[in-house]
Amino acid sequence: MRRFFVWSALAALVGLLIAGGGYWAYWQFHARFQPVTVTRHQGAIQTLLDGSGWVSAGSGGQQLWIIGYRDSAAMQRYEQQEGPKLRAAGIDVRVVVFARPDREGLEQSTAAERSTVAELWLTRDWSLYQRWTATPTASWTAAGLPQADGNLARMAVVEAGRSFSGDLSDLLSASGLQTRWPLVLWRDRDGFLKACACTDPRSWAFIRDDLGAPDRVDPDAPAGPGLPPAPVDGVPPGGQGQPLPYPTLPTIPPADAPTGQPGPTPATPAPSGQAPNARPAPRPAPAQPRRTPEPTKQEDTTFY
Repeated sequence: MRRFFVWSALAALVGLLIAGGGYWAYWQFHARFQPVTVTRHQGAIQTLLDGSGWVSAGSGGQQLWIIGYRDSAAMQRYEQQEGPKLRAAGIDVRVVVFARPDREGLEQSTAAERSTVAELWLTRDWSLYQRWTATPTASWTAAGLPQADGNLARMAVVEAGRSFSGDLSDLLSASGLQTRWPLVLWRDRDGFLKACACTDPRSWAFIRDDLGAPDRVDPDAPAGPGLPPAPVDGVPPGGQGQPLPYPTLPTIPPADAPTGQPGPTPATPAPSGQAPNARPAPRPAPAQPRRTPEPTKQEDTTFY
């Protein structure tokens, strides 16, 4: 009986260890990357999103929001890699950028960044956002844009963006989401609002599954309405693996006969679609002028 209890205790301990290890593996490799379903303050969160200064390419489909700041490497990576896939599924990707507030007296944003954020919130200019993100941060000077520093109205817009990010973070924390940028919010097929702190690429697949976005974008797909497919590695789409047509070359005339006698030179065939040119007739030799014979000198035979 004692042996039975010992073995039972060992089996229970092993079972607990296996269950604990399985739960840890499930959490470590799967569960912690799943999005959070927002169960509280959905109306207030949606009001914040609709009133923010978002920019979009304007597909007009289901909305997905990407919130972050300009220097966030995770946000740039997510938008560059997942943005084309989401737009291919008809998703209206809306980007909200804010200027981070100062921390312990140190600025976390530049004057050019604050001026650009204010302009984006006021105008929602997608082309400006594209130029900004395509330019390195150190090279961006916000040339041609009104300065936000010293402008009360534009600095109020910058502060509104900072308040937006803070309020959104507080509302999402009530649903158990730890804020990390970028924040991605969308509604699934059933209309539930979901949120993801998408700093890890392993969480991106859950968003694609919810929205029906492809895992990769077909390179043969048209780049836009009425545009031909973009070439892949310099080869036009549909031409991979097919040889190019070989050009029609003129016929090379045969070599001279071995006897050394010059033979007639064959005419070079004309290109297709054109009549062969007739060989010109030889010109007659020019007539030589007739020379008048000189009179014959006679010998003088007179004797003196």
